[in-house]
Amino acid sequence: MSEQGDTKAAAIAAMEASKGIMLEEPLIFEQGAEGRTGIDFPAGFDASKTKPRLGATRRKGKIGLPGLSEPQVVRHFTRLSQKNFGIDSVFYPLGSCTMKHNPRLNEKMARLPGFGDLHPLQPISTVQGALELIDQLAHWLKTLTGMPAVAMVPGAGAHGEFCGMAAIKGALAARGEHRTKVVVPESAHGTNPATAAALGFTVETIPATAEGRVNLDVLKSKLGPDVAAIMLTNPNTCGLFERDIVMIAEAVHKAGAYFYCDGANFNAIVGRVRPADLGIDVMHINLHKTFSTPHGGGGPGSGPVVMAESLAPFIPLPYVTHDGKNFQLIEHAADAKGKQPFGRMKGFHGQMGMFVRALTYILSHGADGLWQVASDAVLNANYVLASLKDVMSAPFEGPCMHEALFDDRFLKDTGLSTLDMAKALIDKGFHPMTMYFPLVVHGAFLIEPTETESKETLDAFIKAMRDLAQKAKQGETEMFRQSPRFTPRRRLDETRAARQPVLKWTGHNAQAAPQTAPTRHKAENALAQNTKSEDDDAAWAAPVLKTAS
Repeated sequence: MSEQGDTKAAAIAAMEASKGIMLEEPLIFEQGAEGRTGIDFPAGFDASKTKPRLGATRRKGKIGLPGLSEPQVVRHFTRLSQKNFGIDSVFYPLGSCTMKHNPRLNEKMARLPGFGDLHPLQPISTVQGALELIDQLAHWLKTLTGMPAVAMVPGAGAHGEFCGMAAIKGALAARGEHRTKVVVPESAHGTNPATAAALGFTVETIPATAEGRVNLDVLKSKLGPDVAAIMLTNPNTCGLFERDIVMIAEAVHKAGAYFYCDGANFNAIVGRVRPADLGIDVMHINLHKTFSTPHGGGGPGSGPVVMAESLAPFIPLPYVTHDGKNFQLIEHAADAKGKQPFGRMKGFHGQMGMFVRALTYILSHGADGLWQVASDAVLNANYVLASLKDVMSAPFEGPCMHEALFDDRFLKDTGLSTLDMAKALIDKGFHPMTMYFPLVVHGAFLIEPTETESKETLDAFIKAMRDLAQKAKQGETEMFRQSPRFTPRRRLDETRAARQPVLKWTGHNAQAAPQTAPTRHKAENALAQNTKSEDDDAAWAAPVLKTAS
């Protein structure tokens, strides 16, 4: 082997060996001691002799907070932060999530005082720069999609879906039509049919072909005067480009319906394809995916919605305009000249911090950079697909777009499942990929490397996956069933953890009313199975969020 090959092999071996030191971290309430504090009061200070400032609301009993020194506090929260898995620490291969690197330039811009210190109730005259930034971001989103209008308000992808479908409902009402159905491919994100149902539509499902794409003939048979729209993701959740998308758009429009595109996977085509050119009428864009603003853990997200001319009048409030002299924020329907806004979706105007980050990302990449983003994202996914399809099983022939999809056929007769593979992958130092989605593929493994991962990182991940696939086929089932072995907690009864969550800490210091939930120790017996890590006799297993009462 060459010197370069030796170095590469050593790097991969070292990454696989990185199991980490995961310290057992008790709750902060379990670490305190009576009388301990992280500060010193002046000599002779007696709190009981201080003049009360709270009147009748002054506390009469103990506050119930732990007594801790400064080092204890610092170490506790530092260790908690180290338990948080994020894109800044390790490759995050979640399919359909686009967990890409968040450039630090974005963060620097978002923290500039002129943006970071804004208040949403400031006079319009004092936030002209912020409104200009929103307007400029809106311009580039419209340019990249070929759409003439954009609603910047929505705070996430599902919020954007609701916005787009509400605009469609408003447009149909303005036409004097009452259409009741929305057609959705069976591979769609679950939020698509949920959004349609939330707006009062009934949902018709369109099956996929053997190639993993929308069955055009079935779609045409379901279109009629009662269909309001199609909600379709492109590239779809199988990681495939819908080859018939132009014909789909033509058929939908011929039936008098609208084409809603779920833009969750826009990262695969940004800078290369304009959705408007495909016949799409409305599409949400996940800034927290395609344009690298941070996400995970419930937020913050941002889901602007671009709209065709036919839907632009129904854009929600508020929105930014320019009167030739200053930027204005239109907040009332009476001021929305020439428009029929369907209403308001939130208290203020979108996620300002996300707007700053997304515009920074767009301007720093430029047109050629965004073109390369899509190109490299697709290249990386196909590298993963080509490197694993001989030991795993791909459900569809040919190349993919931004994510590689596998099913569980390669595990047949092994007695193992997709979940077993995912748990074993944790012991290799990698976060599991998206599992069991899309639902149209049995036991799915959905892997999205994005454009930001290096070949060395992908090689290490591929090596780990190949090793696990081969061990599974060789019958090393016990290793899989014991995984993960190098985590503070082992496998839990996930169903009971979801149905019987322990949401309160009920230790001896808790100042609370009588508890109906089990204590932490009862939860150990009730919810955990095989929870101890190796050499971790003190481990306990309450597997859900616990807070002090």
